Amino acid sequence: MELLTWIILFSLLGGVLSVLAASVFLLIPEPWRSRMLPHSVSFAIGALLGAAFLGLLPHAINSEPRVDAHDLGLTVLLGMLSFFILEKMVIWRHCHSTHCEAHDPHDPDAPPNQHSHNDEHKAAGSLILIGDGLHNLVDGVLIAAAFMTDIHLGVVTSLAVATHEIPQEIGDFAVLLNNGFSRAKALWYNVLVSLTTVVGALLAYYSLAGMTQILPYILAIAAASFIYIAVADLIPGLHKRTQLSATVQQVVLIAAGVLIIYLAHSTLH
Repeated sequence: MELLTWIILFSLLGGVLSVLAASVFLLIPEPWRSRMLPHSVSFAIGALLGAAFLGLLPHAINSEPRVDAHDLGLTVLLGMLSFFILEKMVIWRHCHSTHCEAHDPHDPDAPPNQHSHNDEHKAAGSLILIGDGLHNLVDGVLIAAAFMTDIHLGVVTSLAVATHEIPQEIGDFAVLLNNGFSRAKALWYNVLVSLTTVVGALLAYYSLAGMTQILPYILAIAAASFIYIAVADLIPGLHKRTQLSATVQQVVLIAAGVLIIYLAHSTLH
């Protein structure tokens, strides 16, 4: 199978199929869905960390031509700091809470009733779709870069992307439905947005084909992205459940996510 075919197929796996999997998950009655979502998040954490530390970083360090390990470490560090800053900027720019520090709710220059309840809902739904599209575009670039380094690494990276996209897409569906989208429209818009994964993959394939010397740094940035999502966005939510049984479940599912990536990587090699 040609490399481009692998990239397109697995970028679809990371994008469109994760949306379809999330849509099936939404058919489950709400009480069960709420119970299952934290478990899927725990599994996604393990898959992301496994892909970063067992797949992406080792390949970046051992890639040809060889690059300095300290430079790769610095790239990971700067990548994580950059993701932190970008997330802060998004929060500042799009905060709609009356208690948000980014906006003064008592601004005397603001006209009365400037944002109606419906307008806020529409804006929130649009922002979810825009943000998801940009995220998927980056995922596509990472998937393509991984495949261009090694077919097996591409498969593992795609699996990690899919595992963290599914709980994220479930959350996106919940926001869209809460903001007045019908189930059909929420599914249709999410599928369209998920195609940006393929767009990102194709852009990376044609722009990085003759730039193998920067691929290790792309892999390091991908690892930084996975680590940041797992540690900054997903793990804090697990700390809200402090019962011993919940903690044991979380540890087991995180370990299962790591194990799946390890077995996938070992089997493919």
